[in-house]
Amino acid sequence: RVMYLEGSDQHRGWFHSSLLESCGTRGRAPYDIVLTHGFCLDEKGEKMSKSKGNVTAPQDIIKDSGADILRLWVAAADYSDDLRIGKEILKTFVETYRKLRNTIRWMLGSLAHFHEDDRVAVKDMPELERLMLHRLAELGPQVEEAYRTYDYKKVVFLLSQFMNTELSAFYFDVRKDALYCDPLSSHVRKSALTVVDHLFRCLTTWLAPILVFTAEEAWLDRYPDQKAGEGSVHLERFVAAKADWLDPELAERWAKIRRVRRVVTGALELERAAKRLGSSLEAAPQVFVSDSDLYAALSGADLAEISITSGIRVESGEGPADAFRLADVPGVAVVPHRAAGIKC
Repeated sequence: RVMYLEGSDQHRGWFHSSLLESCGTRGRAPYDIVLTHGFCLDEKGEKMSKSKGNVTAPQDIIKDSGADILRLWVAAADYSDDLRIGKEILKTFVETYRKLRNTIRWMLGSLAHFHEDDRVAVKDMPELERLMLHRLAELGPQVEEAYRTYDYKKVVFLLSQFMNTELSAFYFDVRKDALYCDPLSSHVRKSALTVVDHLFRCLTTWLAPILVFTAEEAWLDRYPDQKAGEGSVHLERFVAAKADWLDPELAERWAKIRRVRRVVTGALELERAAKRLGSSLEAAPQVFVSDSDLYAALSGADLAEISITSGIRVESGEGPADAFRLADVPGVAVVPHRAAGIKC
């Protein structure tokens, strides 16, 4: 397939003249796809000019921050309009990149302890692990479709949101204790490492067209036997999450559990802000749930582990008037309490 890729001014230039010439001489368009982009402007939306001193040169960005920062900005920008760039805008992408890189780095550190003999079948995994695989199976087709339609900003949004919100701030946070403290024989630990392996393979190949150097660095660190020129993440196809990992019922139940968790987390944030608590592990809150659906969803779930507290007590009912509540999660009230004992 032939693609014409140029700036929006070429609708009346190269695109147009090439179309007229080809239709006149060959009876068909010279291209299958036309993809146009806007122009680079400074942070104020003004045209770059050396006399104004508002030029942001690509080589300067690469020198200061690396090529992957520039590529991340390009991919995340809405190229259908003019693109603004400057030091302050790039600071946002430096932070976005740092979070993505740290997530990949954490996975590499955890997988240093993973062996193929430890791999656990999906059907034998705890619910939390199956939930993460469900999310991967949901995400994969969305990422591939975004690439297929040249919607790169959606790729960056989907993967950043997933890696920052669902992995770093939720799944990895909950499972750190099991990964760091459980014995090598622990089923939960082996299941979590199996899931981290799936996450790493999928996310690294999905990010590779954008974070070219970072993905390659991570891939070769994970598979050092490929360093001698025998392999590269850029020779891999996108690793597909399996369709049979999808479990909508499980996802619906965990959406309710996470709504309750949000109220617990909110209550503990206030306690930390008031210096009454440090780590969430110093807490053993009391949770009142009057919503019957939410209460039923909590059945069998270890809410203390999920909320990263040393204990938790769940009761049916409205709870006291001064309990912590969130307006968007009706039917849940939390009374914070300090856990008994001392830090080990």
